[in-house]
Amino acid sequence: MDRVDAVVVGAGVVGLAAARQLALAGHEVVVLEREGLIGSHTSSRNSEVIHAGIYYPQGSAKAALCVRGKEMLYEYCRSRHVPHSRLGKIIVATDESQIEQLEGVREKAAANGVEDLEFLDKARLGEMEPALRGVAGYLSPSTGIVDSHGLMLSLQGEIEDHGGMIAFHTGFRRAVPLADGFEVVTESDGEEMRLATGILINAAGLYAGEVSDAIEGLAPEHRRTVHYCKGNYFSVGGRVPFSHLIYPVPERDGLGVHLTLDLQGQGRFGPDTEWVESIDYGLTPARADSFYDAVRRYWPELKDGSLTPTYTGVRPKLFPQGGAFTDFTIEGPEIHGLPGLVNLFGIESPGLTSSLAIADALGSRLGLRQAA
Repeated sequence: MDRVDAVVVGAGVVGLAAARQLALAGHEVVVLEREGLIGSHTSSRNSEVIHAGIYYPQGSAKAALCVRGKEMLYEYCRSRHVPHSRLGKIIVATDESQIEQLEGVREKAAANGVEDLEFLDKARLGEMEPALRGVAGYLSPSTGIVDSHGLMLSLQGEIEDHGGMIAFHTGFRRAVPLADGFEVVTESDGEEMRLATGILINAAGLYAGEVSDAIEGLAPEHRRTVHYCKGNYFSVGGRVPFSHLIYPVPERDGLGVHLTLDLQGQGRFGPDTEWVESIDYGLTPARADSFYDAVRRYWPELKDGSLTPTYTGVRPKLFPQGGAFTDFTIEGPEIHGLPGLVNLFGIESPGLTSSLAIADALGSRLGLRQAA
């Protein structure tokens, strides 16, 4: 049976960042990816926003890792020439009843160490974004956008440059504890293969619960059930009359139907919230009906029939519909008792922003040096 230093399950942005951390620390690493390409699920089906760290509860891993990861990501993109733009976003209250909620956003941001929000009254909103309707807002200048595929290609390149590899079309089947790590059983083209490793990272995202269930010796209380929250996106033809990202005040299960811009200036709206029983990327055009109402609260000039179905994404939630907030869950040997194993659960937004910080935190738990 062949042996490598580390096995990472999942080639999404967090799995790639973790594998890069391991490779730069001198470990021989193999990434197992059931699909035929990197980042084919949550990592490539999102808004591609670099979040500032505004919305998350004080003291949460999401807050800390987003705030730290944001700066790490900007520096990484700058130094590796990954396309990105620090264009800022406006969080807008569309009527007086939302002012108190808007102020709560500012207070939560300050508690998380995000001190750069700028208050915008109605006149200032009109100066900055004439097409925007609102009574007040906050500008978040450290919010931006990134080419997520370009980011993942860069991470993949560094992994391979340092001796690591990604095994595509290779599914994780089970792991059996050994005296010095794990025997990992994989499947490719119907054939089972075995690989011994000292480090096993579960970064399988939507499938992280299934992976945890297949790790022998992992106690039931350290396994997770992943629930699926689908988000639909619609776009408009041509350029939209906005130069910033536009976000309404947040909703219970997400950040509302917001406007994001891609690096070419094209606008897209979403995601909405649709709880589903299984992973499903189909998009029903009729869902645009609710988008028009949501978007017109801050952009009343949106024309009938102008929204085009674009894509969908699915977020891995650790609670079912109506459940409470759950944080990023990073469980290492100090929690579950299996040396060399780290499980990552519920890595949804702001997972893209936090990816490098998550990898660094994971590396700290395993005693790795920080990646450059």
